[in-house]
Amino acid sequence: MGFHDDEQQNLEQLLESLIKMVGKANKNVDSLQTRVRQLEMLIREQNLIIKERDPLEIYPKHHHQAYSEKYPLHL
Repeated sequence: MGFHDDEQQNLEQLLESLIKMVGKANKNVDSLQTRVRQLEMLIREQNLIIKERDPLEIYPKHHHQAYSEKYPLHL
């Protein structure tokens, strides 16, 4: 089952086009994966920064210690 020259040339062009399309799609996927990795790293860094900060103490740690004892009111 042979192909005529025109059919063979058309198939070769189609194959080249498909290879180019797949190459571009792979490049886009690689670029997207790189961006996702960058975002993941930024999120991890932000989480570490948040964890390293001293938490704001709204309530006393010990229930028996009243707020007024810890922070006396000076008039």
